[in-house]
Amino acid sequence: MQISNRQLFLNHIAQVSPKPMELEIIRAKGIYLYDINEKPYIDFISGISVSNVGHCHPHVVKAIQEQAEKYMHLMVYGEYVQSPQIQLAKSLTDLLPENLNSIFYTNSGTEATEGALKLAKRVTGKTEIICFTNSYHGSTHGALSVMGNEEFKQAFRPLLPDVKIIPYNNIEEVKKNITSKTACVILEPIQSETGYTVADNQFLKAIREKCDEHCALLIFDEIQNGFGRSGTLFAFEQTAVIPDVLLLAKGMGGGMPIGCIVSCQKLLNEFTYNPVLGNINTFGGNAVCCAASLACLQTILSEKLVDGIETKSNLIRSLLKHQAIKSIKGKGLMLSLEFENTDLNFKIIETCINNGLIVDWFLFNTYSMRITPPLIITEEEIKLACAIILKSIDEVLVEV
Repeated sequence: MQISNRQLFLNHIAQVSPKPMELEIIRAKGIYLYDINEKPYIDFISGISVSNVGHCHPHVVKAIQEQAEKYMHLMVYGEYVQSPQIQLAKSLTDLLPENLNSIFYTNSGTEATEGALKLAKRVTGKTEIICFTNSYHGSTHGALSVMGNEEFKQAFRPLLPDVKIIPYNNIEEVKKNITSKTACVILEPIQSETGYTVADNQFLKAIREKCDEHCALLIFDEIQNGFGRSGTLFAFEQTAVIPDVLLLAKGMGGGMPIGCIVSCQKLLNEFTYNPVLGNINTFGGNAVCCAASLACLQTILSEKLVDGIETKSNLIRSLLKHQAIKSIKGKGLMLSLEFENTDLNFKIIETCINNGLIVDWFLFNTYSMRITPPLIITEEEIKLACAIILKSIDEVLVEV
């Protein structure tokens, strides 16, 4: 008897939770995923803020195909002059402030976090790292060290020393804790796993001032915020604060794995000596991934996707009115629906998926539903998705 793909998945693919979703998807296009029975699902979470231009966008697919026919991997990162890396770096830095003019490519967001923490120690000669409650920056050892949630960390200690976690959006704690010992402050302008808590501008300004005062680097993690999701190309553009280091990934690749550390050339050059190869990887800046990322960025710009984000966000907020929804938080197309408790939220999420709409929860906020659709979603598609959410809520409440 032939073993099904689902059973092979359970037998041979290492799992990250006791109960995976087990959707068997055979193709994806635009905002839709299709399972083995050709049932369509609206992807209302973009693979967790990855598919900003939707699935298999023709410009991204074409860029991947054309580059794959020229060359893929040539050499470990940083040694050869590769056109896809250069074009992407130039296009990105042209859109950023003058001090963010150089890019170090990584394979992922968590790897970008690791490199940024190393950079802060190398540049400042200090070791103390300030991060915030309920922050999420990845799950490798360094990134886990600056995660602001003990439940996800306790099984893996000891982690990095000299890490100080302080309350988010608390100016007094910022003034008290950022000192001459501080190497860097790392934070998300919009916290990704709390149900999208937005940083107050005065809070960010206070951090910037204290970092300047004590020669500490300010690192903004826009791994989920970036590439238009917040309503501007980058969330920091909605503030008066410019970071010393910007971390990007997820929505950067159009579905391909890529991330980067963005800073000034002078700072990133610290990795080139004492020791040489101070930060290195094999696949960072992969030619095919960079070509896909450039096509993704060009699509966001040429189709003016960012211009419609606030209208779409407001439409979702206006449509999702229900007595079971306690609040809607977030900014742009990173929104969360708060319900009474975790059990109710999980039942509604499961019902939504059964009804053809993929939604999810948050690591540090299990009573809220994640809504992060592709930026290409139309108003009609939003109406359809919101109708499924309301229908699913009603179905769950009848059962309760």
